[in-house]
Amino acid sequence: MNKSMHLAPFSARYSSQVPELLNKLNCSIALSTYQAGKVVIISPHPDNEKLITLPRTFRKPMGMAVQENRMVITTKDEVITLQNSRELAAHYPNKQNTYDSLWLPRSTHYTGMVDMHDVGFGDDGIYGINTSFSCICKIDGEYNFTPVWKPFFIDKVTPGDLCHMNGMVMRDGKPKYITALGTSTTPRGWKDNIINGGILMDVDTNKILLDKLAMPHSPKMYNGELYLLTSASGEFIKVNLQENSYTTLKKFDGFCRGLSFYGDFAFIGFSKLRKNSSTFAKLSFSDKANFSGIKIVHMPTNAEVGEITYETSVDEIYEVLVLENQVRPNILNTHDEIHKYSLAIPGTTFWARKEE
Repeated sequence: MNKSMHLAPFSARYSSQVPELLNKLNCSIALSTYQAGKVVIISPHPDNEKLITLPRTFRKPMGMAVQENRMVITTKDEVITLQNSRELAAHYPNKQNTYDSLWLPRSTHYTGMVDMHDVGFGDDGIYGINTSFSCICKIDGEYNFTPVWKPFFIDKVTPGDLCHMNGMVMRDGKPKYITALGTSTTPRGWKDNIINGGILMDVDTNKILLDKLAMPHSPKMYNGELYLLTSASGEFIKVNLQENSYTTLKKFDGFCRGLSFYGDFAFIGFSKLRKNSSTFAKLSFSDKANFSGIKIVHMPTNAEVGEITYETSVDEIYEVLVLENQVRPNILNTHDEIHKYSLAIPGTTFWARKEE
């Protein structure tokens, strides 16, 4: 590490090559940190020397997904959809001619406090992992949520966080794979075997493909193959779906959660270990593992080529998301009135004048 920022909120140290790499890839990184209550966008400065950090407040943000110009974020008791407007970005009143993209709130679904984790756009709507009710659900506004699938070992959709379902892969417009931390059928029973009780399941067949996993999170497809993270063992793994087995690509000394691919690179999130957590106390990481940030892995060579380490504000990361073709995006939440002055209609956009 040879680049640093002052120890202000969201200060981070990072490898000198990270800004240049993001500029070369023409992308930025978004991460969700429910602990800090922020979605944080990390962008490269044009001089290839610095990173620009833009945090926005969301109440306990968790899962995030992007499909073209649409974004969805799960929060404490809402699912928020946003739309990207490059036209409104150029004339953003608080800082004109600065941003190349502007993510604006478009709708909010009130799910209630169901601990929604991963989320994705399907062909017929938004799907989410409803962790409290141990199911995949649709979020369409007709109900708080509509259950559409549950694991075979769950008798009925009921609250209680029975198996701590967390991760979801969308494929061909539908949920395809999920991860969970156990197969318990009692409230929070997954905690009894939290270190080695995790599973990967196929939604179509409702069968367990892998078991005895160390807290699996963040399943993602990349070049037609399935990858995920086993957070409790710090492993980045590639799944063999033909043989129901896996290969460990990297083993880190740290709690990994949050995975995104772009080009030849994997972006992997890491969280600090909570000192007062009975769960984290069971993990066998060294003292050096107590960091939060992002590591970048070059997939063809399996080499670590960059790292961002937070020194303040960000302790726990849930999702990591690459924003393609955006080197200076902005995102607005529903807490700040500024988003209400943006107006987009078919064919044109406006910024309304603020009342004096």
